[in-house]
Amino acid sequence: MAGGGNAIRGSRVGAGPMGEAERGEAAPRQAVTYFCSHDHRSVVTFAVEAAVPDSWDCPRCGLPASLDSENPPPAPKIEPYKTHLAYVKERRSDAEAETILDEALELLRSRRKSGDIIF
Repeated sequence: MAGGGNAIRGSRVGAGPMGEAERGEAAPRQAVTYFCSHDHRSVVTFAVEAAVPDSWDCPRCGLPASLDSENPPPAPKIEPYKTHLAYVKERRSDAEAETILDEALELLRSRRKSGDIIF
């Protein structure tokens, strides 16, 4: 069966000549190379008048990259997860903890003696 002549083959909706006349002139650009500690090079294109950042995340490994190929920034140090108790132990000595516990127990015992209902 032959087509009715309505099909436009090899084309998509909105297709047409997309030259600079329709889009406008492209802004002048500059290519900037960033280097990460894994020896990856990332070339990023910026407008000439744009402020070029000193660092950029490497698209290959995610580490920070800088403009200095001889001294790329080190990988950020990842701190292990700390429990609430670990943070408390950083702020209080064992002697201070013992004092606070004794005060809390004394208050609890005195409230029980006076008849307070404590759960």
